[in-house]
Amino acid sequence: MQEYKIPFTGLKEGKHQLNFDVDKRFFDEFEYSLVKNGSLKVDLELDKQETMLILQFAIKGHIFLNCDVCLSDFPTNVDVKERQIVKFGEDDSLEDETEEIMILARNEHEVDISSLIYEYINLAVPYFHRCDEPGSVEWCDKEMVEKLKNMSADQSESDEQNTSADPRWDALKNIKNK
Repeated sequence: MQEYKIPFTGLKEGKHQLNFDVDKRFFDEFEYSLVKNGSLKVDLELDKQETMLILQFAIKGHIFLNCDVCLSDFPTNVDVKERQIVKFGEDDSLEDETEEIMILARNEHEVDISSLIYEYINLAVPYFHRCDEPGSVEWCDKEMVEKLKNMSADQSESDEQNTSADPRWDALKNIKNK
């Protein structure tokens, strides 16, 4: 993850363009990641000022997710634009840190952006993962969907048999009908 650490002490004030590639190796570094694989390009504009750094992230590419319906992997496009401000301060000013403002001690000489990239990508993951969303290519594994339907039908039939075998349920059904 050394490639995602930016040494800013030797940089001149002004804007600098940096590019990073994110792939499976990147996601393997995060143990409980929602995303396990993908191919993304990170374009970073670093604006170095006297008292702070302004980081403008543009992340594009695709990630692979597991479909919630058929459990197969499918690609999802990601297009993220985010900004992070990095201020330099003393140890006691670290309490001023917020989601958009990061505080680094004055003796720091590099900023690690790997966790920022990871967060931005994971925030772009949709809540429901479906490979057959409207407007997308039909990816759902037909065989798996059919097996799930059959298992669901078998389960509902066994539930019906279990409920009708117990005479207490019959008595309750009669109460409802009265």
